[in-house]
Amino acid sequence: MSSALLPAAVLTSGLYAGFMLTFMIAIMPGLAALPDGQFASAMRRFNEKVPGPAFLVLFAGVIGFPAAALVMEASDRPAILGALLCAVAGHVLTVAGNIPLNNALAAAEGGDDSAARTAFETRWNNLHRIRTVLSLATFVLLTGAAL
Repeated sequence: MSSALLPAAVLTSGLYAGFMLTFMIAIMPGLAALPDGQFASAMRRFNEKVPGPAFLVLFAGVIGFPAAALVMEASDRPAILGALLCAVAGHVLTVAGNIPLNNALAAAEGGDDSAARTAFETRWNNLHRIRTVLSLATFVLLTGAAL
């Protein structure tokens, strides 16, 4: 079992980092070009769909697999620990920063979409950039530990 933990950590962290990077370089710039009402509506729909089963498996695996590998694997423990710390920091940012912004945007539905967007977009993107870098660092560190 232990020999599968590090590859599973690399796989889940790579998929998660790719998801984060796609949002940063394609989805959010595409949404930025939309009028306020369309932007707010699209983000609300994304925020309803993203925490589905596949995403939650990745979200849990990004921490669970490196944590298990840290305990069970004899490979590069400093790199695995660094990856785990990056993953935890990214999850803390998500839970403490992005999710409350998502919830506030959802609660503003039916109200002033321009004001909702102003309160949401820049802050969400700034937090997302940080968690994207953290997710990429997680992937790079785990890949290095696996080589």
